[in-house]
Amino acid sequence: MSDERVASRYAKSLLELSQEQGSLEQVYADMLSFTRVLNQNRDLSLVLRNPIIKHDKKLSILTAVFGGNMAELTMAFFRIITQKHREAVLESVAQEFVTQYNLLSGIQKATVTTAVPLTPELRATFQQMVAERTGGMKVELKEVVDPAVVGGYVLRIGDQQIDNTIRTSVQRLKNKFKENPYITKL
Repeated sequence: MSDERVASRYAKSLLELSQEQGSLEQVYADMLSFTRVLNQNRDLSLVLRNPIIKHDKKLSILTAVFGGNMAELTMAFFRIITQKHREAVLESVAQEFVTQYNLLSGIQKATVTTAVPLTPELRATFQQMVAERTGGMKVELKEVVDPAVVGGYVLRIGDQQIDNTIRTSVQRLKNKFKENPYITKL
């Protein structure tokens, strides 16, 4: 079975169990914290994927790093994953858990890239634009400032991208001129 499917199934199981026990918000916070730590610490990520390191050693590392900060359900989940020798997919499980939580809560994540920081009015406009495209879901807007974007914006909603930059507009115009419908036929 592929790692994505395994991660999806583990995430769904953890989501359902945390809903039953009433600790969904705490487990969600734990998964966000876990992914943040893995993104900041490449060595921990490599240790979890390393097949040479014994599984009980990986569990002791996870317990030492996260033991006091996470809910008991999350730590029990880590124990189950290490008992089944699936530590390599733990990062994918955490990311998939966050994705499924967002779907369950009706939260749509979007990223907007501009040349300058957004004003509150523009931020509200982008949030409204995303809400209209996604059917009125709550919007978490991530802002990225990229000086390479000369003018306009790039809005990414899930797997859709709206590129309304000057660079793209000029490229479209160049492509139209390349077609050149005014060439006389001989």
